[in-house]
Amino acid sequence: MKQPEKNLAEQVMVRLSGDIRGGRLAPGTRLPTEQMLTTELGVSRTVVREAVAALRADGLIVTRRGSGAYVADPSAGPFRIVPPQATSLSDILNVMELRLAVEVQAAGLAAERADRKQLGSIRAAWRAIDAALKRGEGAVVEDFAFHRAIAEATGNDQFPGFLAYLGSHVIPRQSVRLDMDTPAERRLYLERIQAEHTRIVTAIADREPGEARRAMRDHLTRSLDRYRTLAGGNRNGRR
Repeated sequence: MKQPEKNLAEQVMVRLSGDIRGGRLAPGTRLPTEQMLTTELGVSRTVVREAVAALRADGLIVTRRGSGAYVADPSAGPFRIVPPQATSLSDILNVMELRLAVEVQAAGLAAERADRKQLGSIRAAWRAIDAALKRGEGAVVEDFAFHRAIAEATGNDQFPGFLAYLGSHVIPRQSVRLDMDTPAERRLYLERIQAEHTRIVTAIADREPGEARRAMRDHLTRSLDRYRTLAGGNRNGRR
């Protein structure tokens, strides 16, 4: 049975990240080309691109225009969250609380300071989530890019740097599968998240810092509550 591309992309990401962390791909080494990886790993270009995008978001590789992707120094970041395959619900709750403390302020600053180009980047990231959902995908990479775009719009490099240190796996649904019985329920869940994103985008575009903070706080608090409920279910012996 053919595996879904999402699972294959995660496998490729785990393999490459293992090569990087294990020293088989040293810092500064040029990553094999997309064509070489598709041939070596027996996967599609789409799978390779998704895996590379996740590694880039996670700070393990950097891309240079016209040159390719290179291995970053995995120890360069002063702060990292454990890899997604090792993340527990307790870890996720801790990260969500940390994000809540930082990203609420980021949304308010973005509403005050974002220039036209930065607003365009936020809207583009928001539209990319929509496109991914229409393709039936989980939009993890796109969701992370959305929050990163807001952080960049603060005009304070420490905010996007903070998210880069955390990595794309701070989007909880990448780390833990929620207890949803049908694809329709999963889609409804993702559409609710996107509706929350829409409120954030609108507040930032309307230059309403107070509303932007409330929208981001509500968004992250609801996510935190979802995972607290899931954690409680696990403690009670439910899946």
